[in-house]
Amino acid sequence: MPITPFSLEIDAAAITDLKARLARTRLPDAPPGAGWSMGTERETLAEIIAYWQSSFDWRAEEAALNAFPQVMADLPQGRVHALHVPGKGPNPTPLLICHGWPGSVFEFLDIIPRLTDPARFGGDVADAFTIIAPSLPGFGLSFNEGRRYGCEEMADTLADLMQALGYDRYLVQGGDWGGFIAGRMAWRYPERLIGAHFNLLPVRRDFTEADAGTIEERAFIAALRDWVRTETGYQAIQGTKPQTLAFAMNDSPAGLAAWIVEKFHAWSDNDGRIESAVPRDRMLANIALYWFTGAAGSTFYPYFARLNRPWPIPPGETVSIPVGYADFPKEMLHPPRSLAARTFTDIRRWSVMERGGHFAAMEQPDLLAGEIRAFRRTL
Repeated sequence: MPITPFSLEIDAAAITDLKARLARTRLPDAPPGAGWSMGTERETLAEIIAYWQSSFDWRAEEAALNAFPQVMADLPQGRVHALHVPGKGPNPTPLLICHGWPGSVFEFLDIIPRLTDPARFGGDVADAFTIIAPSLPGFGLSFNEGRRYGCEEMADTLADLMQALGYDRYLVQGGDWGGFIAGRMAWRYPERLIGAHFNLLPVRRDFTEADAGTIEERAFIAALRDWVRTETGYQAIQGTKPQTLAFAMNDSPAGLAAWIVEKFHAWSDNDGRIESAVPRDRMLANIALYWFTGAAGSTFYPYFARLNRPWPIPPGETVSIPVGYADFPKEMLHPPRSLAARTFTDIRRWSVMERGGHFAAMEQPDLLAGEIRAFRRTL
């Protein structure tokens, strides 16, 4: 399967077109005093759009991505893009690290050096990893027009990618869909994985009070019920009518930004300002990649697949390979260890983190890198 070096260079005409579209943005009115309670705050989005249109330097972010070696693999399932960064150590462990929605490989630019070159950050050279950080199949630079991928297909595709790159045994790490992919791979390909580390655990979400045996489990089920009621509107739309939403997201960069910015506000460990948790330029690079690749509609499909398929780890099945978990305080859900252990039977490390949210690799690269290294030492 051909694997070729890759470097990103968005056509200048596409950048000019984006700026022109942003300049023509027509914002809706805002309910009095709504703030973020009804979705993206108008004032914040207006400021972000103005900055994106006039001050954001895409070429600088593009150069930051291109500072890392990248490949494009032509697999039977389609073309897959990945950062492929050798570790600077005597025997670096291969680590497949997977983002989710609404993320991209831009999430990993700060954590990769901490994993590939720990000595540079005061760590032990023996803890070095070789990083394989793909754009998920169907996302960004792995968008294949006319193809759609659920987390099952993404897991199979990335397993093939690792084989194509020559890795027979490796670690996998992920949050959001990356966590679901890591869980699916841990169940389907246990012979290939040294272990799986998560910052979002794919714990089943159909638990009821009858399943709860502890106070912690009952509290989680109550929190899950409240989260489903108040925070999963995006899942309902992306899971039932993804194509309808795709027309708007593919035509309006302001609409795309509004859809994604709200998640960065709600899911990051910020003080009310997204920039207190995530740099604005890095967030906009992430959103711009969705725009330039035209992949927004494809990235909605995993929700449609999830709504219409069984759970990725089949009922009654378990994952027996070693597992680690970092529970960041602003993550959307916090399953108790006792519930997780019903599926993951060899939990080696379970860490409650001091700070950080859903975009852990971007928000707290030092903390997440330290947890991944600590988990590796348990194996």
